[in-house]
Amino acid sequence: MNEVKKNAGLIWMVLGPLMVVFMAWQAMGKIASATEGIAKTNTILQWSIILMIFIPICAGLFLFGWYAWKNEFKEKVADI
Repeated sequence: MNEVKKNAGLIWMVLGPLMVVFMAWQAMGKIASATEGIAKTNTILQWSIILMIFIPICAGLFLFGWYAWKNEFKEKVADI
Protein backbone atom coordinates (compact mmCIF):
# COMPACT_ATOMS: atom_id res chain seq x y z
CA MET A 1 0.00 0.00 0.00
CA ASN A 2 2.89 2.37 0.69
CA GLU A 3 4.15 1.91 -2.89
CA VAL A 4 0.74 2.92 -4.21
CA LYS A 5 0.86 6.05 -2.04
CA LYS A 6 4.37 6.89 -3.27
CA ASN A 7 3.39 6.49 -6.91
CA ALA A 8 0.21 8.51 -6.43
CA GLY A 9 2.30 11.20 -4.72
CA LEU A 10 4.55 11.43 -7.75
CA ILE A 11 1.50 11.79 -10.00
CA TRP A 12 0.07 14.55 -7.78
CA MET A 13 3.40 16.37 -7.75
CA VAL A 14 3.39 16.45 -11.55
CA LEU A 15 -0.32 17.20 -11.83
CA GLY A 16 -0.28 20.33 -9.60
CA PRO A 17 2.06 22.49 -11.72
CA LEU A 18 0.58 21.14 -14.95
CA MET A 19 -2.86 22.30 -13.87
CA VAL A 20 -1.54 25.79 -13.11
CA VAL A 21 0.15 26.01 -16.52
CA PHE A 22 -2.98 24.74 -18.28
CA MET A 23 -5.24 27.22 -16.47
CA ALA A 24 -2.87 30.12 -17.22
CA TRP A 25 -2.78 29.07 -20.88
CA GLN A 26 -6.58 28.94 -20.99
CA ALA A 27 -6.82 32.33 -19.28
CA MET A 28 -4.47 33.96 -21.78
CA GLY A 29 -6.41 32.47 -24.68
CA LYS A 30 -9.81 33.56 -23.34
CA ILE A 31 -8.57 37.07 -22.50
CA ALA A 32 -6.99 37.46 -25.94
CA SER A 33 -10.18 36.35 -27.69
CA ALA A 34 -12.48 38.64 -25.65
CA THR A 35 -13.83 41.72 -27.39
CA GLU A 36 -12.56 45.12 -26.33
CA GLY A 37 -14.26 47.11 -23.62
CA ILE A 38 -16.30 45.82 -20.73
CA ALA A 39 -16.26 42.21 -22.01
CA LYS A 40 -12.47 42.10 -21.87
CA THR A 41 -12.46 43.65 -18.39
CA ASN A 42 -14.99 41.10 -17.16
CA THR A 43 -12.99 38.24 -18.65
CA ILE A 44 -9.80 39.46 -16.97
CA LEU A 45 -11.62 39.77 -13.65
CA GLN A 46 -13.16 36.31 -13.91
CA TRP A 47 -9.90 34.59 -14.77
CA SER A 48 -8.03 36.49 -12.06
CA ILE A 49 -10.49 35.17 -9.49
CA ILE A 50 -10.29 31.64 -10.89
CA LEU A 51 -6.49 31.65 -10.78
CA MET A 52 -6.38 33.13 -7.27
CA ILE A 53 -8.59 30.30 -6.04
CA PHE A 54 -7.02 27.38 -7.87
CA ILE A 55 -3.29 28.16 -7.61
CA PRO A 56 -3.25 27.53 -3.81
CA ILE A 57 -5.29 24.37 -4.37
CA CYS A 58 -2.69 23.16 -6.87
CA ALA A 59 0.10 24.08 -4.45
CA GLY A 60 -1.64 22.00 -1.78
CA LEU A 61 -1.92 19.12 -4.22
CA PHE A 62 1.81 19.35 -4.87
CA LEU A 63 2.56 19.47 -1.14
CA PHE A 64 0.30 16.49 -0.46
CA GLY A 65 2.09 14.59 -3.23
CA TRP A 66 5.48 15.52 -1.75
CA TYR A 67 4.50 14.12 1.64
CA ALA A 68 3.12 10.96 0.05
CA TRP A 69 6.30 10.53 -2.00
CA LYS A 70 8.47 10.97 1.09
CA ASN A 71 6.45 8.28 2.95
CA GLU A 72 5.14 10.70 5.58
CA PHE A 73 1.83 8.81 5.50
CA LYS A 74 3.17 5.44 6.61
CA GLU A 75 0.66 3.25 8.28
CA LYS A 76 1.27 3.34 12.00
CA VAL A 77 0.06 0.67 14.36
CA ALA A 78 -1.64 2.07 17.45
CA ASP A 79 -0.53 0.63 20.76
CA ILE A 80 -3.55 -0.78 22.54
